[in-house]
Amino acid sequence: MTDADHTGAGDPRRTIELLWGVREKPRRGPKPKLTVDEIVTTAIEIADTEGISSLSVRRGAEKLGVSPMTIYTYIHSRAELLDLMMDRVHGELTDPPDSHDWRVTMTILAEDAWEMYHRHPWMLQLTTGRLPLGPHTFAKHERELKAVDAIGLTDLEMDAVVAMVNGFVQGIARGSVESASLVRRSGLTDMEWWTASAPVLAEIPEADAGLFPLAARIGQAAGETHGAASAPLHTFRFGLARILDGVEQLVTGGSGTSGTELPS
Repeated sequence: MTDADHTGAGDPRRTIELLWGVREKPRRGPKPKLTVDEIVTTAIEIADTEGISSLSVRRGAEKLGVSPMTIYTYIHSRAELLDLMMDRVHGELTDPPDSHDWRVTMTILAEDAWEMYHRHPWMLQLTTGRLPLGPHTFAKHERELKAVDAIGLTDLEMDAVVAMVNGFVQGIARGSVESASLVRRSGLTDMEWWTASAPVLAEIPEADAGLFPLAARIGQAAGETHGAASAPLHTFRFGLARILDGVEQLVTGGSGTSGTELPS
């Protein structure tokens, strides 16, 4: 990963103008050969099919049938392009169905984000300390805050809950995507890998299951249930429910200390 793989790393004015359509095309000269929209669409296709490491202005130009300098007429840097790509993908997320149950709404939003990361796994390789200041990213954040608005949380608690859920979804999705990638690269499913590994492990006295009874028992139970060494979707749904349990306890005044009360 390079410094350019950080969102929010481009020139602020140019990036924001591109995100909001202020710089849709060159102001003067011959009729534009492309649009910013076409460039972003092509860049996402490259990242989806070839990986984010394959994305470059030269590769995009090649796919669009133009020169790299033509791309630079519209978008000046890879950093600007990454912000446009992420904001565009956030536009795939939509408003959840109306519900009076904030937990249902938060679950739907989290599930949508989970699916988004699996459609576009390259998003999990970006450093997102500064999210794109674009319309779709703002809309995503607005929906998330709206889900927990007026349920009894302070503004700071609402902000922290949304950040916590987003961080959890990203973390578990990253593990899920990496597991799927490992299966493709190794040519072995988790069960095939374990079938090949278990007999070898059994030959090593130091690895005797009797020395690690909990790991052996729980590993066997999980493996038999999920048919794999790990079950990211189960972990995601189980963990999300427990996080929302904690938020509900905070809202109803259960035991525990709000993070906003800790020293800064």
